[in-house]
Amino acid sequence: MEEKSPNAAARMTGAVRAELARAFHVMRARGPSQIQFWFIALAIGVAAGFAALFFRKGISALQTFLYGSDDLQLASVAGELPWWWVLVIPIFGGLVVGLILDRFTPDGRVRAVADVIEGAAMNEGRVERRAGLASAAASLITLGSGGSSGREGPVVHLAAVISTWVSNRINANGITGRDLLGCAVAAAVSASFNAPIAGAIFALEVVLRHFAVHAFAPIAIASVAGTVINRLEFGGVTEFTLPAEGGLAFYVELPAFLLLGLVSGLVAVVLMKTVIFAEDVGNRLQRATGIPRYLRPMLAGAVLGALAIPFPHIIGVGYETTSAALTGQIGLGAAILYAVVKVVAVSVTMGGRMGGGMFSPALVVGSLTGLAFGLIATGILPEVSGAETVYALAGMGAVAAAVLGAPISTTLIVFELTGDWETGLAVMTAVSLSTALASRIVDRSFFLTQLERRGVHLAAGPQAYLGETIRLSDILRPMTHRRAASEAACRDMIEEGTVLGETQMLETALRTFERTGADFIPVTRQGADGMAELVGAVFQTDALRAYARALAETAAEEHS
Repeated sequence: MEEKSPNAAARMTGAVRAELARAFHVMRARGPSQIQFWFIALAIGVAAGFAALFFRKGISALQTFLYGSDDLQLASVAGELPWWWVLVIPIFGGLVVGLILDRFTPDGRVRAVADVIEGAAMNEGRVERRAGLASAAASLITLGSGGSSGREGPVVHLAAVISTWVSNRINANGITGRDLLGCAVAAAVSASFNAPIAGAIFALEVVLRHFAVHAFAPIAIASVAGTVINRLEFGGVTEFTLPAEGGLAFYVELPAFLLLGLVSGLVAVVLMKTVIFAEDVGNRLQRATGIPRYLRPMLAGAVLGALAIPFPHIIGVGYETTSAALTGQIGLGAAILYAVVKVVAVSVTMGGRMGGGMFSPALVVGSLTGLAFGLIATGILPEVSGAETVYALAGMGAVAAAVLGAPISTTLIVFELTGDWETGLAVMTAVSLSTALASRIVDRSFFLTQLERRGVHLAAGPQAYLGETIRLSDILRPMTHRRAASEAACRDMIEEGTVLGETQMLETALRTFERTGADFIPVTRQGADGMAELVGAVFQTDALRAYARALAETAAEEHS
């Protein structure tokens, strides 16, 4: 057979490159097709799965280096270390975290799940990439050096950074960007907890906050990919193992699980409120003392180190403590004390801006709460009670669901973490009441409460935040418009103080229209000389039309 000449091979290679470039250009300009999108979802799932795996392995490696053990036996090993070593490690870890956040974030704050939810709702599925990478590094160091938080928050945001990069590369629109974000989140959660079903539902329930059919297939693909990555490393085992003995007399015990749900809801509220209080106290102390923001995590590390000397179980994610609670290896008094100390430790970690997430701490506190409740319940009526470990499992799910505002995915995560499906009704009963109670005291969840405190109103639904996604510069009528506002009338309104800036959002205009009753409002920008320059006016009809269009597009996406 005649061999191809080098020139022919070069021409063929050039043609392939040209075709790939053309295909990439078409995808950027018109968006990916359905099949292309599924392959992209698969790739994002694999990438997010590896990111979650490396993050988890990185924490274990750092814990082993500093404490001599990873989270499986961290509390036991740390309890045997010299007290000064337990004290010093979080201090140095906090200093490194503070320096990273001070250098690579504008506000010294770790990015986590709340920022991913905000990116999905307000920024077409994009998150901050530079701050996100810095947050992942800070959270890894926090958890590896004794911080009392969880790994799911930084992993979710790190996965969102990956999807943001892809969305920017293919010029994804809002719907595609949000779907890719959901794929990344699902894969990260699945890879973190070996929970593919819960990972997919978590992305829909918590991050996208809808269950649109068009998003389910790619998110499911990515979630399975993330799980495969986890199982290639750890196998098909569950995160926690429950004792085989101890049945559930469900119908007789139903009132107890209803009461446990209410107790868990209150415990979840205490956990969330305490973290928020610690954040406020930290802010006030920082302003009052004038300490540099990079020292704040170090001071929090000092408090944590001192707390870890008598209570080493607060260090890290808390896997060992949760396992001990689920297997009934902790007594009543110790369970209550450990739960209280864990709440304090989590609050110090989060309030000190050390990094990490809230899901794992909620699992720890919930399992301890459920165990304490179960020990009391089975002690009062032993003849009609099952094992106290079933209460620990239900409490774990109930507290976590209330904190995350995710009753469906948290219930599924608890099932997949433990592999115990027989107690599903007990978990569902406790979860339903805990979330119902907690959501009425806080803004639906810890994440939405965080956003509400920043002035991002997502808890009330799209009608409350869509006005903050549209700039006046996109809807104003310039002075050259054929139906522009009268310049003289605009000047008069400016003199009266009725004026808006070009960079302001639609929500501000709608409030101004409601307050003044005007048909239009002049819009200005800052000129080169520093003086306000009239650029046009925003009309009430245009503002309402833009708002209605945004609502319609959101409804169409959520029901597609």
